[in-house]
Amino acid sequence: MPQEKTYKEKILDYVYTLSKQPLLLKDLLDANRQYNEGMHVDPSKLGFRLKLTRAYLVYVLIVIGIVLPISAITHKPLAGIDSHISIIGAMGITAAIFMGFNFFIARLRDEITLRQIKKSWKLRFPYFSYEDYRYKVEEIYQRAIKEEVSKKDLERFILDNLVEE
Repeated sequence: MPQEKTYKEKILDYVYTLSKQPLLLKDLLDANRQYNEGMHVDPSKLGFRLKLTRAYLVYVLIVIGIVLPISAITHKPLAGIDSHISIIGAMGITAAIFMGFNFFIARLRDEITLRQIKKSWKLRFPYFSYEDYRYKVEEIYQRAIKEEVSKKDLERFILDNLVEE
């Protein structure tokens, strides 16, 4: 029986276009290294692209879902205050909403990056869980770069070193 998708997964599927092509091993290893270091990974290497219009639509719906109930609750008490305070408050809320979109996009990008890495990890390293071996594979990959291991021998080099450890 297929597992029900969470809201987060539905949003990611709606907002991003995903490539059907599997990731190259070197791209997966580079993406894992960059993700472990807290950096943003190049979307083209991981095979995803943002649909900006859909991202705006989802964000607007989330903001409306949050702001509308708060506005309904606080309307009566705020109606009696000086209009200058209301204007300053509206400016602050507007600024927060526009800044929030950048955080929203960054969060979505981190989530889709992790999902794509884990999906490719299952194909390349099915017997090694991502959570347990992601840093070990990164170390082995760094060693392979220093030792100038060729692309065709890279997977064997990593698997041999994983088995030894």
